[in-house]
This record gives sequence, C-alpha cells and structure tokens, in this order.
Amino acid sequence: MARRYDSRTTIFSPDGRLYQVEYAMEAINHAGTVIGVLSSDGIIICAEKQQTSKLLDKSPEGEKIYEINSNIVSGVAGITSDANLLINEGRLIAQNYLLKYDSDIPVEQLVRRLCDIKQGYTQFGGLRPFGSSFLIAGWDPIIGFQLYQTDPAGNYSGWKAACIGENNSSAQSLLKQEYKVEDDSLLSMDAAYELICKVISKTIDSSKLTSDNLEFSTLTLADGTPKVSMFSTKDVDALLKKHSVENTA
Repeated sequence: MARRYDSRTTIFSPDGRLYQVEYAMEAINHAGTVIGVLSSDGIIICAEKQQTSKLLDKSPEGEKIYEINSNIVSGVAGITSDANLLINEGRLIAQNYLLKYDSDIPVEQLVRRLCDIKQGYTQFGGLRPFGSSFLIAGWDPIIGFQLYQTDPAGNYSGWKAACIGENNSSAQSLLKQEYKVEDDSLLSMDAAYELICKVISKTIDSSKLTSDNLEFSTLTLADGTPKVSMFSTKDVDALLKKHSVENTA
C-alpha cells in the first residue's frame, strides 16, 4: 500500500502519512547515537563516531559534533552531507544576526529557522527531506542553557536529556529513569557526566568504548561568556576511565 503514496513528498496517504518523511526518520534511527544532557552548569553532548580505517585523515573539527556559533553547538545523527548543509546555513543565520544586532542569536530562534528550512523540503515536489536530526545545545541571556532536538519533518522540542540515532528508544528510557532530581532542578555537571557515560555504555554496540568511537563536547560559561569545548582524544579517554565505563551491550 505504501508504494502507491511514497513516490513524492507531497502525496499524503489515505491515513494522513507522508512516507518519505517517515523514511528519513527511519534512516536516522540507524545512524550513530548522539546523547545530550542538560545540567545546572552547562550541557554535555556525546556522539558515536563511525569505525573507519586508521589511515583516514581525521578532520580537526570532528565528525558528529559541530560548533555553529560561540553560544551554540550541535550533535548530528543521519546523513552527514545533509547535516553539513544545514550546519553551514545555521552559521550564516547566526553571523547575520550578529552583524545586524551585535549580539549572539537566541538559541530557539536559530533552531526555529533551521526547522523552517527542513519543513520546506517536505512540501515541494522534486525535493526530499533532509536525512539528518540534530541535538542543539545553546545558551543565551534570555533563557540560559537549552537543549533542543529536531527531526526531518521540521519539528523541534526542548529537553533536559535526549537521544537521537540508533538505540534511541532504550537510551531515552534509561535517561528518564536515571535523571533523578527534585522538583524542576537540574543535575550537576559531574552527575551529568556520570549519567551520559552510563547510558552510552549500555546503548552503543561496541566491544570497547574509547576516543576512537566517541566524541564529547561541552557548552559552559566562563566569566559569563558561553564557551564551547571540544574534547581531545586524551580528554575522552580520561573521562571514560574516570567513570569506569565498560560496555555491557
């Protein structure tokens, strides 16, 4: 039945579904895992890297985590080439805002602009949805630290802890169980590190977790100014050793 309605993104099935958009979401569910955790002192993003040849010259920017602006960093799951286009578009939006208003763009405004682009690719013939999903971490003086998740349909939502990519259902369940705080408070930074290492060890299908298959990044405040930190391989290995991560998958 689906084959009658999945040839174009503009065709709705009788039960109101857009199959091309659902196919894009399914592609993301088979991509590398990305986990983000919001804490009282910052945000941590951890992403699973693809296992590739040791002869490959690695990019200094990273494979799955990108800095969009001085106050915004994003983890990517899905088709990297699609994500690169959106990341570059996000950087242009942020720089245009900075040029016009002489301040960093509010996080939700950037997320909304990117999601508007994603949504546009679901309603015109001859286009296909972007096969990528983002976890966007940011800070602005209006709201503070924020963590957003986007999908190929152009939807976005705010989270305290979220996961996209492979095994996201089980990871999300673990995050829900282990994110234990009173009232509407947030985890401390150390507790967030411990949580993210615990969840990633139980959800990633790998015999051993090291800097070869994981990336980490944090967004924190330094003297009231947002600071994006990309972990080096030594930093990742030290973090995993500190929290005694052993894969139980």
